[in-house]
Amino acid sequence: MLSLALQPILGGYQFQQPIELRQLPDGSFLIAEQRGYITRFVEDNGEIEQFGILDLTESVRFGGEEGLLSIALHPDLQNEPYLYVYYSPQDASVTRLSRFRLVLGAALMASELVIIEVPQPYSNHNGGAVRFGPDGMLYLGLGDGGAANDPQGHGQNRETLLGTIIRIDVDDIDTATPYRIPTDNPFLGVAGVRPEIWAYGLRNPWRMAFDPRTDLLWVGDVGQNQVEEIAIVQAGQNHGWNVFEGDQCFRSDEECEALNDAVAPVAVYGHDEGCSVTGGTVYRGEALPQLVGAYVFGDYCSGTIWALWPDHSADTGWWRVTLLESEQNIASFAADNDGEIYLLTFGGPILKLTSDGP
Repeated sequence: MLSLALQPILGGYQFQQPIELRQLPDGSFLIAEQRGYITRFVEDNGEIEQFGILDLTESVRFGGEEGLLSIALHPDLQNEPYLYVYYSPQDASVTRLSRFRLVLGAALMASELVIIEVPQPYSNHNGGAVRFGPDGMLYLGLGDGGAANDPQGHGQNRETLLGTIIRIDVDDIDTATPYRIPTDNPFLGVAGVRPEIWAYGLRNPWRMAFDPRTDLLWVGDVGQNQVEEIAIVQAGQNHGWNVFEGDQCFRSDEECEALNDAVAPVAVYGHDEGCSVTGGTVYRGEALPQLVGAYVFGDYCSGTIWALWPDHSADTGWWRVTLLESEQNIASFAADNDGEIYLLTFGGPILKLTSDGP
């Protein structure tokens, strides 16, 4: 039986709505908050210092599921000092992915290069995870556009980027060419399909992470009224929404039977256990050897934290175990440079997953 605990970091500093944590090579943390702040926190001999990196509060439309939603650092930060930010701008009904240049530890507002904007018909289901893959490409998860039931049918419409994970090349870009389509994207050259799409049929992918050992992309996809799902997403896959909600038929039996290319989730849970999945990360640290190789994720509403392990004795292939009942509103998970896992919670400190034993 695993005995785990949650330990506050950064002296227990209280955040309102933190949504992303990234550790820099020097060990300091970048913390992004939904209202529009990105701050660097440095801990030295118990003293915590804060340094403003980027303030988008005057530019971000903040409230509900809108705001500053995700950040990423270029994987070759020393030679490519860029910060990538996905947010809801005040001046348009879109979500925007932008690049900012880092100079002397701060992001220059005037350096903003808008990479892509995606029209958003409603204020919810903006998705929101920017990640660089092991291939150096940028991946962005996008929700279905919002409201309920996917009223405009975006999930199965590959002419839109809504309800998809896109994959783009953001090296050597400028205002004339803000991104490129990788030549091995699965739908490049397919008529009537956006070539940026890596996978589709997603409702609202909230947090995703690459396993640094296997390179697999894990995604938490928020359900509607019944089923929350965890998916491993690969090139060209259809994850079924809005014909399926998780592993359950959402439309008619005839429509579900006809959609024979839908990929089943790795794991699901019902709304008796929570109401909104928060995708996590695969544990590759050393402090908790019992967790190595497990995918750790949680639920925003219940605060439950689970782990998934491969289970070769079962038909499902995965074994889900409850790790902790945190009673926290878990907004995001993160891993540091050593592979240790952190929880970002609304209205409290950032918490590190630790052993509860000696």
